[in-house]
Amino acid sequence: MSEDKPHQNLAIIGHVDHGKSTLVGRLLYETGSVPEHVIEQHREEAEEKGKGGFEFAYVMDNLAEERERGVTIDIAHQEFDTDQYYFTIVDTPGHRDFVKNMITGASQADHAVLVVAADDGVAPQTQEHVFLSRTLGIEKLIVGVNKMDIVDYSEDDYNDVVEEVNKLLDQVNFEVDDNSFIPISAFEGDNIAETSDNTPWYDGRSLLETLNDLPESEPPTDAPLRLPIQDVYTISGIGTVPVGRIETGVMNVGDNVSFQPSDVGGEVKTIEMHHEEVPKAEPGDNVGFNVRGIGKDDIRRGDVCGPADDPPSVAETFQAQVVVMQHPSVITAGYTPVFHAHTAQVACTIESIDKKIDSSSGEVADEDPDFIQSGDAAIVTIRPQKPLSIEPSSEIPELGSFAIRDMGQTIAAGKVLEVDEK
Repeated sequence: MSEDKPHQNLAIIGHVDHGKSTLVGRLLYETGSVPEHVIEQHREEAEEKGKGGFEFAYVMDNLAEERERGVTIDIAHQEFDTDQYYFTIVDTPGHRDFVKNMITGASQADHAVLVVAADDGVAPQTQEHVFLSRTLGIEKLIVGVNKMDIVDYSEDDYNDVVEEVNKLLDQVNFEVDDNSFIPISAFEGDNIAETSDNTPWYDGRSLLETLNDLPESEPPTDAPLRLPIQDVYTISGIGTVPVGRIETGVMNVGDNVSFQPSDVGGEVKTIEMHHEEVPKAEPGDNVGFNVRGIGKDDIRRGDVCGPADDPPSVAETFQAQVVVMQHPSVITAGYTPVFHAHTAQVACTIESIDKKIDSSSGEVADEDPDFIQSGDAAIVTIRPQKPLSIEPSSEIPELGSFAIRDMGQTIAAGKVLEVDEK
């Protein structure tokens, strides 16, 4: 992996049986991201069994096996390089923690590949994942129409699926251009690394070429500083050292900062990154820092550090758009699950359900509904049970989204529309 290339987080989304994991395996294989020794181990075994094409099959079996055991695949196997970028594949939906991971911390995806099977078209999960990506602010969506080998590389079948997906994207106001669609076979490798002779009617680029041409994400350096605290340490010789990842803005030694909702502040004395002192730090940097006059008991995980003259917002209540993914019954006003926002986990009460939104069209379907349930999208008013720092996603998207968890699962995801401050 080359650290000097810009980095992109890529989500692979789509219906469970449409070939997401095959595609992940194929991308890792084609970019040489599976260690050679791992492939070697299986060479003899495969040859004994008289199986050709073993290397790719091996990657696939490994992914499948790890998934069945419920193990998240070793991160080293989840990264690949193109000429332009190095990519990290963030957990795909279907993983229990996908939404939580997508919303909290470093795995916010910049772009996504939507996998839709040519023989099946848009499935319910396709719809849900598209809506979720839209809600959570995915910038660019690439659509891989997969399993082209199963439909004998039929241009008609491909066009039918493209039309169907375009309708869905229109409904949720997701703009894609014509070159966002690619006919692929993750299993056979068509149009993944290079364009395939099996689709002479397709004149676009391969998937890896398309990924290579993605726009580079602009780091949010000119937004105000927002640094959610992950942990607070006491280090001898320095004192109290909060640790976290800068989401937006820049922190400089000498800045006056404020921690919310703990409502304490002071001057930044030192900033440390990779065990070295640095004069400043930027979005994406994981830092430890020391603030004059701040003690270990003054601040805690879930606090957000920002400029003293533009401190992080603390919500008395906030209005949000949520998508309910899975809930065994119905959600009504008064329901109090745990909200995960950046590094904070706070029980919050859904005070009112203001509007129900048709998730296929984005239009208001119902004012003041009595309840919402799986598959519904809604605008709700939320009251945190203890102070919570959160921002409108239109202003600071990195601190404007959250996951709602209950009963050991992610039941909904959302983004903050407005904050009524304390």
